Amino acid sequence: MKDFSRLVFGKELISLAESNDFIIFNADTKSCAIEEFGKKYPERNFSFGIAEQNLIASAAGAARCGEKVYLATFATFASMRACEQVRTFVCYPNVDVTILGSHAGLQTGTDGATHISTEDISIMRSFPNMTIVEPSDYVAAKKLARLSLDFHTPLYIRFPKTATPQIHDENTYSMKIGVSNLILNYGNDVAIIAMGWILSWAMEAAEILKGMGINAKVIEMHTVKPLDEEAVIKAAKDTGAVVTIEDHTILGGLGAAVSEVLGENIPTYMQRVGVLDRFGVSGEPKFLYEENNMTVSDIISACKKVIAKKESK
Repeated sequence: MKDFSRLVFGKELISLAESNDFIIFNADTKSCAIEEFGKKYPERNFSFGIAEQNLIASAAGAARCGEKVYLATFATFASMRACEQVRTFVCYPNVDVTILGSHAGLQTGTDGATHISTEDISIMRSFPNMTIVEPSDYVAAKKLARLSLDFHTPLYIRFPKTATPQIHDENTYSMKIGVSNLILNYGNDVAIIAMGWILSWAMEAAEILKGMGINAKVIEMHTVKPLDEEAVIKAAKDTGAVVTIEDHTILGGLGAAVSEVLGENIPTYMQRVGVLDRFGVSGEPKFLYEENNMTVSDIISACKKVIAKKESK
C-alpha cells in the first residue's frame, strides 16, 4: 500500500485539534492538507500566501506569545527563502514552532530544479536548538503527528511529494524522536542506515544481498538531529562496514552526520549514497535517482564496496 506521508500527517493533526491547543500558519501551497484545518477552526488558522519569510517570522512571534505553532510550506522555501527567519526568530530564542517541509528530495523533479530541495537538512542541521525528523512512511508520519504535540522546541519535519510505500505495521510500529529503529537484522556483514521513504529501498537491497550470502542489518534513522550516536557506534562495532542512504545531498545530511560520529568515536569503512554534489534538474524522479547513483542496485554496490574494503585491511 502507498500513501502520502505529508497528507496523512496533516489529516492526523486536524483530528487531534479538538483536544489539543495549537494554531496553524500556512503558505498558499496545499502542501500537507492542513488547509482543511482553517475550515474547521478558522480562528486558529492563519494564511500568508507566498510570503515564507513573513510566515516564519509571524509563527515565531506567536510562539513567543505562548502559542504552539505548526506551519507548512515547501522544504526548499522553508530552509532557503526563509533561512534567516528560521535561524534568528525560531532557533535562536528556541521557540515552539514545528516546520512542515514538504516536497523534499528528488521526488519533486517534475516541479523543476528550483523546487527540488536536497540541501534543507544541511541548512537546518547547522542551527542550534533545531531537531530534524523525516518519517519513512505514512504510518510513521501519523505517529509523529501525535509525538509532535509534546515537543516544544524548534522541530523540522521533512516529507516527500509523492505517495511512498508502507513499511511499518500501524499496530506495532513504535517511534521516539532521537532514537533509531533496527528494522532488519540478517547479520553483521554491513549496516545500512537509512532516513525517510528511501528506507524501503534499503530493505529491498538487504533482501537481495541476503540472497547473495551477504548479511546486512538495516537501521531506520528517522531523526538526523539529534542523531542516535549510540546506535551508529554499535552498528560500526558489529559490522565494521556502514552504508548510508538518503534522499538528500551527501554533504551535510545523514551521511555526513554518521561519518562525523564514526570519525570521532570508531573510524569505520563507510559509503554514502545520496544526491551527489550537484543541483537537481527538471525530470522524472526515476531518472534523477539513476543519475545520482541512488537506486537499489547502487545501494547493493555500495555495500559490496565497503565490505571489500573491510576485508582487504
